[in-house]
Amino acid sequence: MKVKRRYLALKIDSTEKFDSREFMDAVWSAFLRLYGEYGASRVGLALIDYDAEKKFAIIRVTHTETTKVRAAVASITEIMAKPAAVHVLKVSGTLRALRKKINASGRF
Repeated sequence: MKVKRRYLALKIDSTEKFDSREFMDAVWSAFLRLYGEYGASRVGLALIDYDAEKKFAIIRVTHTETTKVRAAVASITEIMAKPAAVHVLKVSGTLRALRKKINASGRF
């Protein structure tokens, strides 16, 4: 059976800049803290796009774990011991549709 995926557009709200590794470490840490290793093994989390200047990221997850990822992302309060928050802007089933939604909203 084919694995269904969802793509999430995320906005990092912070005065600091972080590289992609620091950002993903924070996401993984938040997910592990909330759902443990078993939950993390089921999420299929992958970074698709990251822009440190615009503080924008796109991640891919399995469709059954989308709500858990949204909760984990919302629980992030700091990245690399610096205050930060991460907000989910849009969710889509395809990368193409997600980018179309983002461009249509005029945010990026």
